[in-house]
Amino acid sequence: MQKTLSINDLLLTNSELAVKWSDETESFIALKTLRDCCPCAFCSGEKDVLGNVYKGPKRELGETAYEATNYERIGHYAIRIFWGDRHADGLYTYPMLRKLGDS
Repeated sequence: MQKTLSINDLLLTNSELAVKWSDETESFIALKTLRDCCPCAFCSGEKDVLGNVYKGPKRELGETAYEATNYERIGHYAIRIFWGDRHADGLYTYPMLRKLGDS
C-alpha cells in the first residue's frame, strides 16, 4: 500500500517554494519551474476521450508571471499559487510537487 503524501510546512520565497514533507524530506522548487509546469487546462491542456490535447494559445510570460504573491492549500492534496500576473488556475497536487522537487 502506497503511503499518502502530506505536507508539514510550506515557505514561499522570492525565488522558490520550500516544502517540508511529512516524511521529513525537503523539496526546493524554483518559481520559474512551477509556473512553466502550471497544470491548468489553459497552460497544460486537457484531453478529450480520444486523447487529443487542447490548450490555450501560447503566450509570452512577463516578469510578473514568475512572481508568486501567495498560495492556498486545497484540501489535503494540492496547493494553488497566485501569480503576479493574476493567474491562479493551476492546482499543484502533492505528487506533482514531490516529482518537481525530486527532479
